[in-house]
Amino acid sequence: MLTLRILLAEDVHMVRGALVALLHLEPDLRVVAAVDRGDAIVPTALEKKPDVAVIDIDLPGTDGLTATAELHKRMPTCRTLILTGMGRPGTLRRALSTQVGGFLLKDSEPEELAKAVRLVASGRRVMDPHLAMSAWDFVDNPLSPRELQVLQLAARGADTAEIAGCLYLSKGTVSNYLTAIVGKLGARNRLDAVRVARNAGWIL
Repeated sequence: MLTLRILLAEDVHMVRGALVALLHLEPDLRVVAAVDRGDAIVPTALEKKPDVAVIDIDLPGTDGLTATAELHKRMPTCRTLILTGMGRPGTLRRALSTQVGGFLLKDSEPEELAKAVRLVASGRRVMDPHLAMSAWDFVDNPLSPRELQVLQLAARGADTAEIAGCLYLSKGTVSNYLTAIVGKLGARNRLDAVRVARNAGWIL
């Protein structure tokens, strides 16, 4: 029997332990590494050589989708399965843009995880059907990559001066970006723009 090697990335200790235990119940699945930070995914994968990486989206250090994109570049033989509690169409579309093998919600039935890992390992895609259908009708993200960077920093509590320092921009340029973001999203203000973008899955 072929044993699939799995890397698990989940920052909540109890959830990570439960997932490891669940996967170890399957005779053909073996968790070779479990990490709690996004920036640990690629170096751990390069060392442990997993067949499938099961990755939570919302991780400290580096978010799961950014880490997934980097993993595909550095280790294209490793398939990826995104496991998340955020069932947002925008998040699914971001995941698809990184060429993930699957997208599974955390409230799925336990047996679905092992099934999804096997399917992803075989080269097939696994998507929550209801979420996949809604993603087709979802409005595309109107923000540019730079605007997303500005808004992501604002979402983390950075003020205009801090955003300017992080992105090597002037405060006036940052203010202009924020004004454009609020207008594009039809938001009332910066905080409302963050809410709109998070609900859409465009930022974490």
